[in-house]
Order: sequence, then C-alpha cells, then structure tokens
Amino acid sequence: MSTAVLRRPGLARLRTTSAPLQLLCLGFVALVVLAALLAPWLAPYDPNEVDLGAALAGPSAEHLLGVDAAGRDTLSRLLIGARTSLLGPLGVVAFSTLAGIAVGLAAGWRGGWLDSLLSRTTELVFAFPGMLLAILIVSVYGEGLLAPVIALAVAYLPYVSRLTRSLVLAERARPYVAAHQVQGHSGLQICLRHVLPNIAPVVLAQSTVNFGYALMDLAGLSFLGLGVPALTPDWGRMVFDGQTAIQRGYPLSAILPCVCIVLTVVAFNVVGERWADRVARRNP
Repeated sequence: MSTAVLRRPGLARLRTTSAPLQLLCLGFVALVVLAALLAPWLAPYDPNEVDLGAALAGPSAEHLLGVDAAGRDTLSRLLIGARTSLLGPLGVVAFSTLAGIAVGLAAGWRGGWLDSLLSRTTELVFAFPGMLLAILIVSVYGEGLLAPVIALAVAYLPYVSRLTRSLVLAERARPYVAAHQVQGHSGLQICLRHVLPNIAPVVLAQSTVNFGYALMDLAGLSFLGLGVPALTPDWGRMVFDGQTAIQRGYPLSAILPCVCIVLTVVAFNVVGERWADRVARRNP
C-alpha cells in the first residue's frame, strides 16, 4: 500500500525518528485540547472584561501573563481563544476528510469517466489558493467562522481525495477484493467493510497534518480581520489586537498567541507525519 502523506509547501517537513519528540508533541496536543475543553473553569477572568487601569501591565500575581492594550487578561483570552482556534480547524478537517474520502472512493473504485471528471474537478480546486477562496467568501458573507471554514474545507478536499484515490487503486489490485467479488459482494459493501478500514489510518494521518495547516490559515484570516468577530477570543485575532501594544513597547500580548499557534501547528505536523511513517512501515 502506498502511504505517502501529501505535505503542503511553505512549512518545513518535520520528520524525525526521535520517540521523545513524538511523545512531547503528542503530550502538547493533549494539553492544548484539555485546556480548550476546560477553559471556562481555568480562565481566571472573563476574556472580555476590561480594566483600563491595568492596560499593558506585565505579568503579576493577579494577571499571570499580563494584560493587553484594552485591559483584558491575556491568560483568560488564550485559554478561551484555544476553543475557537481549535474548533475552526476541526470543522475544516471533518468536512474535507468526509467529502474527500467519498470523492476518492468513487473515483478510485469506479474509474472511467467518473474518475476523470472527479480528478479534473479536484485538480481545478487544488490549483485555486485556499486563502484567496476564503477571502473572497468572507468578503461576500461577512466576518464569522462559518464562511472561512467552508472555504478552507473545499480547498483542503483535494489533498484527501487524491490520497484516497491512490490508496483505493492499490487496494483494488489486492486478491481479497477479487475474492469478495466472486462471493457476490457489491462494490459498496467491499468499500465500506474492507477497503475503507484498510486505508483509514493513512487518510487520518493526512487529516492530522491538515489540522495544523488549517489552524495556521484560519489564524491568518483572523489576523487580517476576516475571521472571527472583533470581541471573540481567538489566537489570530489576539495577534492582530496586539499590534498596537508592540508599537508601544509591550509585545507580550501579541507574542504569546504567536507562540501558541506555532507550537500547536508544529505538534500536529510532527504527530501526523510520524503516524504516517508508522503506517508506511506496517504496510510496505
């Protein structure tokens, strides 16, 4: 089985044989997810509570990570912002994975004109920049999380569908498929009961890598003011809001969400690629 995960350009390929690094990244991912789930109970303040008297204050006993230019607690906004920052990429990955698997299965299993039609269509989508598509849709429907999530999900679909198609073509050549066909099983039964479970680990590894990239893209849109509304805590939006603080010599409120974004993207990338490498060794 071919198990090459499609890696996007623009970010270094983080491949390592170091088990400690993999465990560290996996632990960091678990920590971020746990912090997002427990954010309402962990956040010491309301993320939108304003205290102008403490604006741009540094770390202290009352505000462990300081206060931004609007007088809002940075730690609280980071914790609550983790929910939005992870929810958007989750929507992108969920939609693109489900739709990509359906398109890849249909193209790889049926072949012929259907394969040609679906392949050419996904190639057109693949050639169109996802960020540009998201900007166009947001400019039409206004700010919010739904529009960029749908746009990026469509842009990420070809990565999953092309990988799924190649895996399905490899599975079709295996003897067990012919054996089930002789037994009278339909193509749908074979795909759902046998082909899909066999290719699922590789596709999920691709989706894990895509999660990190989707997080980065959505944070970029929020930084441009095209993502979540202004008062919604979000890591990308926090970087945007922290620009004025940087100009005034207080960079902490902008640096911290940047660090969260970078570390989370790297962690998901390492976990996804290590998962893909492990599957490749098991299925040469």
